[in-house]
Amino acid sequence: MTPAMKLDRAGLTALRDRERELLKTAAPRIFCCSGTGCHATGSIPLIEALRDEAARQGGGVQVVETGCNGFCALGPVVVMQPGGILYCKVRVEDAADVVVSAGGEPVERLLYRDPKGKAVASMDEIPFFALQRPRTLRNKGRIDPENIGHAIAHDGYQGLAKALFDMDPAGIVEEMRASGLRGRGGAGFPTGLKWKFAAASPGDLKYVLCNADEGDPGAFMDRSILESDPHAVLEGMLVAAVAIGSRQGYIYCRSEYPLAIKRLTIAIGQARELGLLGENILGSGFSFDLEIYQGAGAFVCGEETALMRSIEGKRGMPVPRPPFPAQKGLWGKPTILNNVETLANVSRIIRLGGAHYASVGTEGSKGTKVFALSGDVNNIGLVEVDMGTPLSVLVNDIGGGVPGKRKCKAVQLGGPSGGSIPAHLLDTPVDYEAISQAGAIMGSGGVIVMDDRTCMVDMARFFMDFIQDESCGKCTPCREGTRRQLEILTRICEGKGVPGDLRILEDLAAVITDASLCGLGQTASNPILSALRHFRDEFEAHINERRCPAKRCVALLRFEVREDLCRKCGLCHKACPAGAVIWAKKQVARIDREKCVRCLACFQACPFDCIE
Repeated sequence: MTPAMKLDRAGLTALRDRERELLKTAAPRIFCCSGTGCHATGSIPLIEALRDEAARQGGGVQVVETGCNGFCALGPVVVMQPGGILYCKVRVEDAADVVVSAGGEPVERLLYRDPKGKAVASMDEIPFFALQRPRTLRNKGRIDPENIGHAIAHDGYQGLAKALFDMDPAGIVEEMRASGLRGRGGAGFPTGLKWKFAAASPGDLKYVLCNADEGDPGAFMDRSILESDPHAVLEGMLVAAVAIGSRQGYIYCRSEYPLAIKRLTIAIGQARELGLLGENILGSGFSFDLEIYQGAGAFVCGEETALMRSIEGKRGMPVPRPPFPAQKGLWGKPTILNNVETLANVSRIIRLGGAHYASVGTEGSKGTKVFALSGDVNNIGLVEVDMGTPLSVLVNDIGGGVPGKRKCKAVQLGGPSGGSIPAHLLDTPVDYEAISQAGAIMGSGGVIVMDDRTCMVDMARFFMDFIQDESCGKCTPCREGTRRQLEILTRICEGKGVPGDLRILEDLAAVITDASLCGLGQTASNPILSALRHFRDEFEAHINERRCPAKRCVALLRFEVREDLCRKCGLCHKACPAGAVIWAKKQVARIDREKCVRCLACFQACPFDCIE
């Protein structure tokens, strides 16, 4: 595109109005989720089939490829507009019926069904969607992320225009402070305050960084935002650049996110073409550009100083603070680093005002929070709720509760740096301080639901194994301390624990927390400490009774069927891959220990807990 075709502010507004009019007058549309989750369940061939079928039927229906819709458990998902009709688990062979139904009667077999089996057509009537407040995810499932026109039609870059022409840098910073937005990457530091420090730091060269190095097990919030609405993140970085006086930015995205990187690359190219990135943006005289830096997937590079060292071409290892990055960051220059979700909120705050954003949430935690809901829960997916919403609403109402007849035992919040909240504390509100008081942290937003068959000792061991493996090894407390903790937890799970182990775990946790260099080590013991706080009896059963109450630790199981509890159903027999479970109709099952491979399949299959 020639310079003469680049947008000014009036041109941006005109383009927005034109794109909106096109959407209003468009033919019936089929919005098909094309996020990573739905790709895994077959949305790529489905989209091709829908487009082929639409063309075959005369081209009167438009097929739009969107980012993550959020309802990952039922993918591939399709939304029919107008009408907001949701189709679940759509397959290639359904394409003809889906296209025929556009603007007409819905295909009943593809509709969502509530727990009682009743078909529900409208998205707005499905609890998973009805109980959410999509603000950060305002465009999820509504736009083609590879079409900048769709983003602009939904007020994309209007916040940037306001920041450039109607506000000064100090006013932008104060608006961000008034919003109460806290960093969504885990620490919860006030975003406006961070920007204020960087703006006040002297220097002609400053940097704006986006942390897209999401590495927590079970976390996919940032990836989904980048895949669904990349322009919201670019706009947030642009506003931040105006606020602190930066001309260059970097998006640090792990290479395991190829779809996010692809869509970011397309979005950056489109923004440059329209004059929304580069020199003299919107004719304002302000210039800013950015590029993507691909990380190698090291968890420690989610820590801000390690991330910056990685961009500099050095090994991703943290450095002591102070000085903080706002004073001396990337290449020794003032730098602000915000994560994807934080930046995706910025445009809306600037466009509608900080007070509007702060009107939602709690006194200390404003706005909404995006969560990746996974684990032992019916409705796995991407969820956004108001701060202050009880965890029980998140898990039981939006998430649909625990599958089958199992019960929720605990919820792990904050990933490997977080902690477990037991079921009796699920009324805890989603609030930084309240979550901390319950023994966990908000973290970046990973929520792993665990049912009553989860061994909390084994879960602590799992997270410590992850932390120990991801430690960069620079400081001794983290490098050696987490290794000792992992050894102790492994020994307990193997039935070799001794009474003094719990005291040693707690003593090590105190040292590691106080003496580690960065946040990885400082929070490494959180899963252990929260499990000991709420489930100490399980640790004691492993050590003192050589028993795993959840029947998960193989070394502590006998693999025998209790005759008094066996329902003679044969489910364990059907699940066993080694033919070790001997069963005949109306007979009590029996396990042949010589054939048994101790895989736990029989335990998972039995709903009556009759195997020990």
